[in-house]
Amino acid sequence: MGPGLEPLLPRGIKPGRPQVWTRRQLIDGIRWRTRTGAPWRDVPERYGPCDRVYDLFRRWQRYGTWARILTQLQAEADAKGLITWDVNVDSTVCRAHQHAAGAAKKGTSKRNRPAGSSSSRPTTAWDARAVD
Repeated sequence: MGPGLEPLLPRGIKPGRPQVWTRRQLIDGIRWRTRTGAPWRDVPERYGPCDRVYDLFRRWQRYGTWARILTQLQAEADAKGLITWDVNVDSTVCRAHQHAAGAAKKGTSKRNRPAGSSSSRPTTAWDARAVD
């Protein structure tokens, strides 16, 4: 890891057998997966087993490690003047959700009426014969 990132990473607390896969490999696997958007099972073997890569990702996500790393890196970059915090919102790209396209009508909708209600009328000649 670079000197800027290593102090931010959690320390390994498990003594004993040395690990087969280095933390660097696992983190590179996480980076590969998030960069490509591929499923976890498609993480290349050189980064370690996909279940180990996913396990590290989820564990650090659960404990807030990723959020702490991001916050610290943003603070360091901001202190060096490397981040411009300008916000631009263009309302021409804002869209309503697909279900917001049509509002419900006041009163009862036709879908909620019983099939044989007096307000429903036949729509075809065959329907008219069935009503008689």
